[in-house]
Amino acid sequence: MDVNPQHLQEKARQLQENMLPQLEDARRNLEDMNTRVVGFIRANPGTCLLGAVALGFIVGRIASRR
Repeated sequence: MDVNPQHLQEKARQLQENMLPQLEDARRNLEDMNTRVVGFIRANPGTCLLGAVALGFIVGRIASRR
């Protein structure tokens, strides 16, 4: 199978042009979700701490069974 560097370069350029808008949308969505999560944690620190303790307990119980 013969690989042409120009062909590979063109394919890479097409892939970048097609994927870049989707990657930017995903980045913006993740930043928005992070902002909302941080806001929730700052507004409800006790609830988040209790949830983290409960989750840690459950994971510990599952891990100790093995």
